[in-house]
Amino acid sequence: MTSAIPESLQKLIQHVKDYFPEDEKLHKMFEQCFVNTYTTTLKKQADGKTFVVTGDIPAMWLRDSAAQVRPYLLAAEDDEELADLLEGVIRQQFAFILHDPYANAFNESANGRGHQTDHTDMTPHIWERKYEIDSLCYPIQLAYLFWKSTGRTVFLKESLQEVLETVIRVWRTEQDHENNSAYLFERADVRQSDTLVRQGKGGLVVPTGMTWSAFRPSDDACTYGYLVPANMFAVVVLGYAAEICEEVLQNASLKEESLKLQEEIKKGIEQYAKLEHPIYGEMYVYETDGKGGVHLMDDANVPSLLAAPYLGFQPFNDPTYLNTRDFLLSRDNPYYYEGKFANGIGSPHTPDHYIWHIALAIQGMTAVSEEEKQQILTAFKNTDGGTHFMHEGFNADCPEEFTRDWFAWANTMFSEFVLSLTGKAVKGSPLYQQLQQNTSKQS
Repeated sequence: MTSAIPESLQKLIQHVKDYFPEDEKLHKMFEQCFVNTYTTTLKKQADGKTFVVTGDIPAMWLRDSAAQVRPYLLAAEDDEELADLLEGVIRQQFAFILHDPYANAFNESANGRGHQTDHTDMTPHIWERKYEIDSLCYPIQLAYLFWKSTGRTVFLKESLQEVLETVIRVWRTEQDHENNSAYLFERADVRQSDTLVRQGKGGLVVPTGMTWSAFRPSDDACTYGYLVPANMFAVVVLGYAAEICEEVLQNASLKEESLKLQEEIKKGIEQYAKLEHPIYGEMYVYETDGKGGVHLMDDANVPSLLAAPYLGFQPFNDPTYLNTRDFLLSRDNPYYYEGKFANGIGSPHTPDHYIWHIALAIQGMTAVSEEEKQQILTAFKNTDGGTHFMHEGFNADCPEEFTRDWFAWANTMFSEFVLSLTGKAVKGSPLYQQLQQNTSKQS
């Protein structure tokens, strides 16, 4: 693990303190949360890669690890040593994808830890093999933003082509999961959300153009196999892939392949993932099976429907998104909770009435009004449970009751939200573009 805080990160901490000069509680919360990933979760390997634990679980999730380090790209623009560390994260992610693109979490070495008794194709390197679309999206997103922030391309030329070919092959296969996929997953003696029905095949789906996912970013099983926010994220990163293929890899055929798959998934979303709600109008569903089954809900974990513009699928003021957002932030969403200390979205992964700090961060970063952003900031300060850290879920009426006291992803998302309030976001990200537009409008 690392200890001394680099000057580049200290400058960002001071920037936040200067922006909120009188807010001592926020100063302490931001400083603790912002450096938490750096000081407690990054483990440099002998081969130059960087292993990233998720916090209180000693495994590296492809999703969490990308989100945990993303705001550090702000400092990596001018800090070569930090850039090396983050490049090591991406190299490690690429190696894991090539080891098994269906796995979501990995061990630091081939030590056989984790869920080795699951009925799926485990290896000693794999902690868990729950197939989640976003596990393949996040490393591509991080690589793209790293390129935009640092200008580095050497490592992309070395390994990204094979990674993209692997990801596209999996997503193509899972466009017809029922007929083309060999993936199975079963876990014995657990709640239904931790395993797949039909002998590990999952619920029946029909082709839609979208690509199938076994599990959500919460690691809970999908009820209907087409997880819409994950498909939205796939559309975005396939666009990133096409841009990298053109400008870095100079691979025209892979660019065209990326764009073709992107268009098919996007058409599937437009055709199968929308409905006309009697109160909210045209809106997106969370999941569908392509044959009439839909889930009207959202989950705190990202990708979520709430996060669609944050991820870059559509503009922040898109009418269908805003209709969907109104639904998600209402009691019509079964996982939206209102309490004494906060209102927000939780997850079936945690107890009823538990709101997630990750969802509050996404709500804040997708808010178009300053009033809503300030409400979210206040909610954060009121729900740290006296720890100055963020958590997974917390009781909306008693924030001292929470799950996971060391959850680096939540700490980072809070930090990213606070930085956005000061006008800072990772270069090339949708949030960066939104802040640039807001600045130009004001001037």
